[in-house]
Amino acid sequence: MKKLSKILDETKHKDRPKNLSKEFQHFGVYLAESLDDTKHYSLYIKLAKEVDRTLLEQALNFVKGFEGAKDKGRVFMWKLKELKMQNEK
Repeated sequence: MKKLSKILDETKHKDRPKNLSKEFQHFGVYLAESLDDTKHYSLYIKLAKEVDRTLLEQALNFVKGFEGAKDKGRVFMWKLKELKMQNEK
């Protein structure tokens, strides 16, 4: 039987940022890991800081419902752009 700390260490991404102190940083990491785009943590943290949270959540929900996407990050960015354009009108 494995220790709980060992199991948690195995499930975490190895390149995950360590010094997360703000809520938007945690949400950015959540976005990156939900989209399987862990190479771009800083991009999602920046988006979480600067973009309206409702737009980010709508785009994330769209991607989660979009089956068969090879690159979820690309679909997310496309939907976010579409939502921003709708929001401006």
